[in-house]
Parts: sequence; C-alpha cells; structure tokens
Amino acid sequence: MTRASLNKQPHEVASMFDHVAERYDLTNDVLSLGQDRIWRKEVAKAVGARPAEKVLDLAAGTGTSSLPFAQAGAYVVPCDFSLGMLQVGKRRRNWLPYTAGDATRLPFKDDVFDAVTISFGLRNVQDTDAALREMHRVTRPSGRILICEFSHPTWTPFRTVYTEYLMRALPPVARAVSSNPDAYVYLAESIRDWPDQPALAGRLQDAGWTKVAWRNLTGGVVALHRGLKAS
Repeated sequence: MTRASLNKQPHEVASMFDHVAERYDLTNDVLSLGQDRIWRKEVAKAVGARPAEKVLDLAAGTGTSSLPFAQAGAYVVPCDFSLGMLQVGKRRRNWLPYTAGDATRLPFKDDVFDAVTISFGLRNVQDTDAALREMHRVTRPSGRILICEFSHPTWTPFRTVYTEYLMRALPPVARAVSSNPDAYVYLAESIRDWPDQPALAGRLQDAGWTKVAWRNLTGGVVALHRGLKAS
C-alpha cells in the first residue's frame, strides 16, 4: 500500500495513514516549515476549550492536536479511523481516551460534545457532507465546530508559487523524511482539489451549522472555519 486515490475509499485512506503513522508528526513539521505548530496554536485559541467541557478531536492521529484541549482542563476524545495512528498515539500518550471511529458514522450519542474540531482531516473523508452532519449530530445545542484545513491562498501570485511547491517540491522533500513518500503525493493532490473558503462555508450551513465564518492563516494556505449548533 502506498497511496490513496482522490475517490478517498476509507480503507485506502486508513491504510495510507497507518503506514505513515510513526513519523507523521515529524514529517508534517518539516513539510510545513514549522508552520503546523503555529496553526495548531491558533486552533486551540479558536476552540477556546474550558475546564470540564467535552471536546471531540476528529482525525486526531497520534493525539498531538488533542493536547492543548486536555491542558485547558477539558475532557478531550481523540478519534481517528487509522488504527496505526491510534496505536502510535497510545504508545506515546496512554492517558488519552483514544477512540476508533469514522467521521461519517461517529460512535457517539446525540448532543454529547461542547465542541467538535477536526484539523487537516476533513479533506480525507470520503463524504464531507455526511461528516459535517455527523459532527452536528454529536454536538450539543449551542455547541461549536472548528475546522482547520488547507485551503486556497488569497493572493494570486502566491497561490501559483504554493501550487508549484505542492506538486513539485513536496514529493522530493517527503521522500527524504517520510516512511511512505507516495502518500504525500495524494495529500498534495487532495489539497489542490479541495473547495475554497466560501464553498466550504456553504457546506457547513447546508449541514445545519449557523453563524458560519472563516479566518485565513498564512495567506489562505490554511483556513479556520467555525460554526454553532442552534440552541
């Protein structure tokens, strides 16, 4: 198994992430030139987790993204459908309640979580709209969603340079640091294929989320989308 296709068959995507799990965090740090750490800090601030709140962290991988919520005193559930990722995470942070789950069929009851977040994972779900509806289902009334995802740079000259980096520079860099470099070819293609900021906002609204808005990071390389579940 090397890479998934843009059809995003769940078993292919899960297997792909299983194969990159061991060095996934390091590879992301290198490929993003350290920007991923800044983005995760912005996610934590935007979610604003408070003590005793319940936070669902989808596509949590090894649990790196879940740590800020736990440190804020929230009860965070790292959830991912890659068993390889969860196994690496459990070995590193065995005190977190890792849960295996598919974003389109979440193993949780209705109206459970105060906040649901997903960072760099919604793009890899086969049915984006089903996942957004599921996240809405498991969020309590007045609860919130925060999506951090690669997006479309807003300045045209930069967007051209960025696209060239994704398709030309990223694969050779990945070959140097990743255990499965071909997986990062898929990731580059999936970023290029992803809807822009207004389009994703519209899909959030169609899934039932209200007060939807977004904020660009790094010139739109990444966007934070947020919304509320009506009370």
